[in-house]
Amino acid sequence: MRQHTLQQRQTGVGFIEVLITLFILAIGLLGVASLQFVGSFANRDAISRTQSELVAEQVAERLRAAARPSLVGDGLVVNNGYFNANNYNFASLSCGSTDPYSCCLSLPSGIPNCEGNVCTEAQMATYDSWALSCSAIQTNRDVTIQVTCTDSNAGDADSCSAGSRIHVMLMWPVTKSTTQKYTLNSRCNSKSGDSNACVVKDITL
Repeated sequence: MRQHTLQQRQTGVGFIEVLITLFILAIGLLGVASLQFVGSFANRDAISRTQSELVAEQVAERLRAAARPSLVGDGLVVNNGYFNANNYNFASLSCGSTDPYSCCLSLPSGIPNCEGNVCTEAQMATYDSWALSCSAIQTNRDVTIQVTCTDSNAGDADSCSAGSRIHVMLMWPVTKSTTQKYTLNSRCNSKSGDSNACVVKDITL
């Protein structure tokens, strides 16, 4: 008779059980939210890296397409404009100071139209630098591009003499978090406190 009475009193889930269930559910949802937050940073970095790899390859292809035999020694060289930092990242264009995407919506007035038209080597270098800068920011507006050279012969007129090593770097800032660690490349983090990711390609013509 007593056992039957105890069974009748257990009629539903108690308030304590509900609270415990809600607490466990909340912990699980916080974990899912944290994974989604970290995943968004990882996805952005992966997209930026993939696009930068493609642009670095485009730089190499355009340099090889623009190469000509050197007048001094054996080998190929390109116009000095390809190593002018002001030609990249819209540095010489007023649109770059507000919104870099606006520099790519139409051909800016300071960029020669070399699509189907005859351009000099210098004009082609300016046009290529603008086109590559536009490609670099397609997925991340903070990506910057650098094309430099370790010149093997400072005595000639070429900024990058035949046989010299050309360095192509695409760089973008990354956000550090306690749950995600980055191994920073020293080539794009030369200053203390820098936090940049980058894609680097070294080539010779």
